[in-house]
Amino acid sequence: MAKKQFQAESKRLLDMMINSIYTQREIFLRELISNSSDAIDKIYYKALTDDTLVFNKEDYYIKLTIDKENRTLTLTDTGIGMSQEELENNLGVIAKSGSLAFKKENEAKDGHNIIGQFGVGFYSAFMVADKLTVTSKTLGSDEAWKWESEGADGYTISPAEKDSVGTEIVLTIKPNTEEDSYDEFLEEYRLRSIIKKYSDFIRYPIKMDVTSQRPKEGTENEFEEYKEEQTVNSMVPIWRKNKSELTEEDYNNFYMEKRYGFDKPLKHLHISADGAVVYNAILFIPENTPFDYYTKEYEKGLELYSNGVLIMDKCGDLLPDYFGFVKGMVDSEDLSLNISREMLQHDRQLSLIAKNIKNKIKSQLQSLLKDDRESYEKFYQAFGRQLKYGVYSDYGVNKDTLQDLLLFSSSKEKKLVSLDEYVSRMPEDQKYIYYASGESIERIEKLPQIEGVLDKGYEVLYFTEDIDEFAIKMIMNYKEKEFKSISSGDLGIEDSEDKEKNEAEDNDNKELFEAMQAQLAGKVKAVKASKRLRSHPVCLSTEGELTIEMEKILKAMPNSENVQADKVLEINVNHDVFKSLKDAFAQDKEKLSLYTSLLYHQALLIEGLPIQDPVEFTNDICKVMV
Repeated sequence: MAKKQFQAESKRLLDMMINSIYTQREIFLRELISNSSDAIDKIYYKALTDDTLVFNKEDYYIKLTIDKENRTLTLTDTGIGMSQEELENNLGVIAKSGSLAFKKENEAKDGHNIIGQFGVGFYSAFMVADKLTVTSKTLGSDEAWKWESEGADGYTISPAEKDSVGTEIVLTIKPNTEEDSYDEFLEEYRLRSIIKKYSDFIRYPIKMDVTSQRPKEGTENEFEEYKEEQTVNSMVPIWRKNKSELTEEDYNNFYMEKRYGFDKPLKHLHISADGAVVYNAILFIPENTPFDYYTKEYEKGLELYSNGVLIMDKCGDLLPDYFGFVKGMVDSEDLSLNISREMLQHDRQLSLIAKNIKNKIKSQLQSLLKDDRESYEKFYQAFGRQLKYGVYSDYGVNKDTLQDLLLFSSSKEKKLVSLDEYVSRMPEDQKYIYYASGESIERIEKLPQIEGVLDKGYEVLYFTEDIDEFAIKMIMNYKEKEFKSISSGDLGIEDSEDKEKNEAEDNDNKELFEAMQAQLAGKVKAVKASKRLRSHPVCLSTEGELTIEMEKILKAMPNSENVQADKVLEINVNHDVFKSLKDAFAQDKEKLSLYTSLLYHQALLIEGLPIQDPVEFTNDICKVMV
């Protein structure tokens, strides 16, 4: 029998497929099972229009048989089979898809769909097999045909004997080499795990003769092994069941079975979309932060299925980074797949699904915030930082999506509050949304700068995470209210009388403040009378966009530049210390220099900034004490 050659293009493609397209050898089994499922689907389609055919789903299955002695793995299906011409067209020409052509002629009905690309995925079997033998008998024919190939050298087609309609594929598994072991594809456990991973939700039974143990007859403690045919896939995925049939326990079990996490999910979202794009999805918001979540090793993404067949373990394109904590899966009939099923074309359908999922997650979180505050705050403790990074990243392009989901501690409520809650209770005369930054709430509450704002009866948001202030700078304003740091130069809390009084103080003490500023040249931009201090003698404020907290964070980064906030030393002219300053300015310039240094270093310590010369500072304290 003459061997037929693959077309030149097909030969090159076959070599590329075997050696490079598929990144994991185990994929071959997913491809062959998908093709078998397609073949059974074709009979279903025929039965819809042919009254002589009765489709009884229980009669259709896919079976795997292992022969370790002869190193063969056989996959048999009861599908529609292939004629001589179809074997030639589908297997002789790579990328010719019998399933795809069939699909165009028959519209999907009753949830059945053809996965497609038979003539491509089939060849992935050469990653693990030296030889493929396909024996097939098509529906309505008395003839069977055998297609045989050992790879790129070509193939033969010859008449064969086969009793039943369907296709049998025999893979002669490669011998082991020093680098690779192929024995795993002759092991029951390994094959079952591959089926469970990729093909668990194929709608027809996938059967295997499975080795089990039972007590040996006539003995008490002896056992014997026996073979028993079992269905190794679950067939009906949870996401295709009606939501009314499912309980919270069902979703939690699915979460654990898929190993999405070791915790219980805080909330689940079951989506069945039937619009511009058709898909099903089950999404979970985890209760706890994964141990590696804030490391570069963490990989976000949802499992992606096409008609119940796993395409990708983690499809990152389905989730924006700021919702990267969401776990779950998506199953769609509308995705365009290229030759390997592993490599998605990032087409319009995928983009539509991703956009829809993003909106659904946001709506779910908003509902949680509104209806179950305790659960939302638990979620926020775990993943709030990620939402803030989402606001800050990409130059704030996502701020409108995320700003209503943010929470911050509050001076008034002593608990987490949203920006909407803050704005809703602002007094009419309040111009800004005030915030204070620091390492902890306890330290913030002791800041001298906060007194003036609180005395006016204004609420202050506490920023205790390094990302907080950077995120807020991206938002800029919320409901037409600007954000204002309590350390900003102009707090907008003065009335005209206060303003005139402070200007007068600055003018009256101009020479004193200029003398202090000259001593602190390069360290502060100005020295002036404070508008915000009440009980404390001194504090630092800033001018410009860069605050002291932002300076500290930027300086702590690796390879950071020596950034400096424009600092202003503010003096409380109503404090007893100010009287000592004035006396020293009038009578003892050396003492003024000592007091200036002490006050500046006190202000640095209050802000948690380092003192350049601690020895000088302690010596100055000793001078005051003697």
